[in-house]
Amino acid sequence: MSVIETDSFSLDFELKRIVLGVQYDGTPWQGWQTQLSGNTVQDRLQAALKKFAQAEINTTCAGRTDTGVHALEQVVHFDTTLERESFSWVRGLNAYLPPSIAVRWATELNHDPAADAEFHARFSARSRTYHYALYNHPVRSPLLMGKAGWVYRPLALEPMQAAAAHLIGQHDFSAFRSADCQAKSPVKKMHAIHIERRGDLIVFTIHASAFLHHMVRNIVGSLIYAGIGRHPPEWIRAVLTGRDRNLAAPTFMPDGLYLAKIDYDPKWDLPQENVDAFPWLTTGFRSK
Repeated sequence: MSVIETDSFSLDFELKRIVLGVQYDGTPWQGWQTQLSGNTVQDRLQAALKKFAQAEINTTCAGRTDTGVHALEQVVHFDTTLERESFSWVRGLNAYLPPSIAVRWATELNHDPAADAEFHARFSARSRTYHYALYNHPVRSPLLMGKAGWVYRPLALEPMQAAAAHLIGQHDFSAFRSADCQAKSPVKKMHAIHIERRGDLIVFTIHASAFLHHMVRNIVGSLIYAGIGRHPPEWIRAVLTGRDRNLAAPTFMPDGLYLAKIDYDPKWDLPQENVDAFPWLTTGFRSK
């Protein structure tokens, strides 16, 4: 509770926690996290909040994304005393955001720092899902620049699926961790990896408790090695147990990486969307 005192009276303002679902094309931005350049998704979202709320507001996201990485649904929270309907937050913020960023939904939760179960966009998350869209064709597609990775060599689905099976479960993922990673522990639980072909697109869906810096792109790069026959599927198990970043494939391009879904306890009743993976990417590409 915030209190403002005047000479004759005092006003109480209840602090509320607002949660947003944000979708963005990461191509024009230097990732999520604010930088001095101001050219990040967080910078532009906070600038829109300042214009709409007429106040400086800091935001917290569920998972930071790198330069060029997209989000189907990033979850963000901030605290404010401002009274607004949920639809007003959506329409008001979108009026000040560029075309590559949009608030898809908003909801209000009570803010009580003393509560044991207060919602937090990052720490309340139970798991996260990423998609990686990979264009597999001898010739690059200008229509997919920045929206999908590209491999010109033919990729075999079965060896990649067999290799991915070795990563399921709780493991030390140091071999797929960036040198700049700031996570306290490299141990994460991999719930599932699905790989499917949609015409000339191969879609990787990777679901884990949490991710290390560059972990998805490093895993995708290593699975591609299995797909082109450079290494057998069992090789990725040796990479995992070796815990040495130098054993894995180079970090793959960010273009096709999408933060897809953050999972929370249903008790928060967030109005999250069920977004199909890249429905706009399959249009116009041949089916097999």
